[in-house]
Amino acid sequence: MTDATNSETTNEQTAAEVAAELNIPVADLNDPYAVPALMPSSADKAPRSFSPDDFAEPTRKQDDWRYTPIDRIEEFFDVFKPSGETIVEVGAIDGTELDADNVRLYQTRIDEAPSGTVSKPTDRAAAVEWTSGTTATVVELTGELRSPVLVKVKGAGLGLDAFHLVIKADDRAHGDVIVEHEGKARLAEGVEITTGKDSHISTTFVQEWDPESKHVGNHRIHVGEGASLRHSVVTLGGDVVRLRMDQDFGGPQSELNMLGIYFVDPGQHIENRTMVVHNHPECKSRVVYKGALDGKGAHSTWVGNALIQPTAPGTDSYELNRNLVLTPGAIADSEPNLEIENGNIIGAGHASSVGRFDDEELFYLQSRGIPETEARKLVVRGFFAELIEEIGIPSISEHLMNVIDRRLARGESAAMAAVLEEK
Repeated sequence: MTDATNSETTNEQTAAEVAAELNIPVADLNDPYAVPALMPSSADKAPRSFSPDDFAEPTRKQDDWRYTPIDRIEEFFDVFKPSGETIVEVGAIDGTELDADNVRLYQTRIDEAPSGTVSKPTDRAAAVEWTSGTTATVVELTGELRSPVLVKVKGAGLGLDAFHLVIKADDRAHGDVIVEHEGKARLAEGVEITTGKDSHISTTFVQEWDPESKHVGNHRIHVGEGASLRHSVVTLGGDVVRLRMDQDFGGPQSELNMLGIYFVDPGQHIENRTMVVHNHPECKSRVVYKGALDGKGAHSTWVGNALIQPTAPGTDSYELNRNLVLTPGAIADSEPNLEIENGNIIGAGHASSVGRFDDEELFYLQSRGIPETEARKLVVRGFFAELIEEIGIPSISEHLMNVIDRRLARGESAAMAAVLEEK
């Protein structure tokens, strides 16, 4: 009797254990991270806060800062009193006054909505910018703009300064905003972009700083339901320029295109970091960054992150980085990262490369009677041309091509001088 009872008890326990093993957890729509709970994504692990104290002091041992020359931008890691040397002018790109019917321009306290409503800072430098600044410049768009809005940010000195910009587009708004940076500055910048439902917005940020300038910025982006945003970043100057972009979607069937162009001279460090979070169904993202490096000590960094959450079936995502090394001694770091937590997607991929001139392209052009120096120019122009045209604003596209031509000519002159000096 005892043996039989023990046998029955053992069988019951075994059955219970088997049932527990087969009890596969079911996702809870109210808690999409209940499954898988043991694998938090990078977005879950990363702190978000308006307080610098919630972030550790940056070091090269931290993943977010391992490519960054920390010693050259350490002044951006502690709260400071802004110098007020930065001049900001806002108008229409054609020189006329702003379209009063479709553009509202004003300033507000940095902690007063709509400022501070797009996510939270994701690194210490962004939190320091927020804490150090006092006001935000707000550009609100509604309806269909007749002319692009131009925000000119002019540096007038190397005193440490802060600038916070908010671009807010209403539902079904259509328009373009260009932000140009120039002059001499050490600028901590925060940008918030939010686009309403079914809006179609283009934002272009051009960094054309003097060689001694430093610029550390954070763009926080929210793309509304059914909306499309083209976010372009062009960096053509500055001692150190480090820009981080953090984005998410506000509803299904939205589209994001992130374009990046950078040209790095000797000794300069240009760094771009993108974080695309797919958190709604049927959204599409494309991230394409291209850079050219010319001269010893030229250093570029691109880190592209894409996260597809459990709540985002039907996602279509791709990111690409290409780097063209024009002369020996330049370094390009390229790191694409992709996290997929949803198997029901259209596609997700990434690619990156670092290379020199294509010898076959140069040979083809030279075989047609084109001198080598001119052939190199044509290759670089072709390398950037597609992205520059995609910006879609003729005056900006023409200016960028002219700047790239001048940079190439300057590089050739420097190379020739180096050869003559060796002789």
